[in-house]
Amino acid sequence: MRPVEPMPSAGMAEVRIVAASPEAARRVAEVLRHCFPAAEQRSYPAGHDGGTRLHITVDTTHTSEPHAAAAPWLVTSESAARDRPHADEV
Repeated sequence: MRPVEPMPSAGMAEVRIVAASPEAARRVAEVLRHCFPAAEQRSYPAGHDGGTRLHITVDTTHTSEPHAAAAPWLVTSESAARDRPHADEV
């Protein structure tokens, strides 16, 4: 059983990106950094097929001005699977 990870502090979100290539993961992280202030990203191998897993922490309490329209969606959106992990997460 994997250890339970601590919850990020209020307003912060831990984002995990899994992609077939490091470049694809970096592109997604770059978009996130344009929308939110973010901590340094961390990357790890994802399986035996050469994939990449990238973790980045973003501050959802502040948005960049061009992407401020995303803020209401972030506040009101709810995931259908909010309290359930993906099959590969426990």
